[in-house]
Amino acid sequence: METVQFQFPYLQSKIQTSKTQYRESMSALPQTTTTTATTTTTILTSLSTRNNSLRKLSRGNQPENALAMFVKLRMEGLDVDRFSFPPLLKAAARVKGLFEGMQFHGLGAKLGFDLDPFVQTGLVGMYAACGRIGDARLMFDKMSHRDVVTWSIMFDGYCQSGHFDDVLKLFEEMRRSNVVPDEMVLSKILSACARSGNISYGKVIHEFIVDNSVVRDAHLQTALITMYASCGCLDMAKDLFDNMWPKNMQLLKLEPDHDGALVVLSNIYAKERRWQDVGELRNSMKRRGIAKERGSSRIEMKNEVHEFLMADRNHPQADRIYEKLDEVVSELKLVGYAPNTHCVLVDVEEDEKQEVVLWHSEKLALCYGLMSEPNGSCIRIVKNLRVCEDCHTFIKLVSKVYGREIIVRDRNRFHHYKDGVCSCKDYW
Repeated sequence: METVQFQFPYLQSKIQTSKTQYRESMSALPQTTTTTATTTTTILTSLSTRNNSLRKLSRGNQPENALAMFVKLRMEGLDVDRFSFPPLLKAAARVKGLFEGMQFHGLGAKLGFDLDPFVQTGLVGMYAACGRIGDARLMFDKMSHRDVVTWSIMFDGYCQSGHFDDVLKLFEEMRRSNVVPDEMVLSKILSACARSGNISYGKVIHEFIVDNSVVRDAHLQTALITMYASCGCLDMAKDLFDNMWPKNMQLLKLEPDHDGALVVLSNIYAKERRWQDVGELRNSMKRRGIAKERGSSRIEMKNEVHEFLMADRNHPQADRIYEKLDEVVSELKLVGYAPNTHCVLVDVEEDEKQEVVLWHSEKLALCYGLMSEPNGSCIRIVKNLRVCEDCHTFIKLVSKVYGREIIVRDRNRFHHYKDGVCSCKDYW
């Protein structure tokens, strides 16, 4: 295999911050370097084993280890095949590594694997996850065969990019193609309805689920609850929650992403100052072992990833970051900014609420970006939870006052901020 130099900035940052994990991922590769004719079977078995290792790493808690394993393959001059690319593209998608993913695309095309349907599906997922929804759709349209998994990935890409009308159009296209939607696809459609406030189409999907006796797994049940709660139908959302199947409730304990519907419902109660309902719902979550995921934001600077928690003081430049935050808040107040304490969904004093909302992790990451990135450059942030209303307004104003383009990928979607406007049109 021809030697090609690859550059993986996300991986390099992880190597710097977690050398032990990197060494572990390096040692995961089978040591097969002989290439004589008598060892052909051993080589093929080793390639299959390596692909299996790549799949496991790409699905694990540290998908960057799959990238590290690929580096090891290249360093030892070992081959990859078409089965190597789907897990590599999945790993690139999970770490939002567009640069890495594009290199895999180029290598796959050079080796003649870009027409393989599994590789193409991986490319659709990678481009969609990295915010290049146009490139994802181009790849999707080029595919000669699209199974329900490919459709689901395209739906998810449109949802994450905020193209909710395109989600509904794609669903109609899917039905015309005689592809039967599964629980995951229907969950994506309901998610689009929730984020766009389209309660009428959401009810149509609910009726489709009932009429076709679709099994409501944890994903679908959660999507239904979120849709009704987000559209203001709290009684219906609460009824669905109260009647959730025990096995789905068990999955809510095991899979952190499934806490979203209950958090949405809890937050809506809090916004309406229904503190008793908030308490009852949170106690119910606690009794059933469901915990809200802690918020964090990360920003990549000079090939190094910096992660922040709320009110974080662990960064080496923490003092400068908080000084920058005070400066930014002062500048934004001149153009009318006031901390929106309605975003603080706990029953505490007003002064405490103002402190809490100003110390959100995305604000700290943004201020570090303003400190470190040259003027005029784009700032990119990844948030593991939904961006709150105050942070959303804060970032819009920063984009206008400081003349910066800012891209934030939160749990729901991409937000592209420029000149005081967000691509989500203030609905997310």
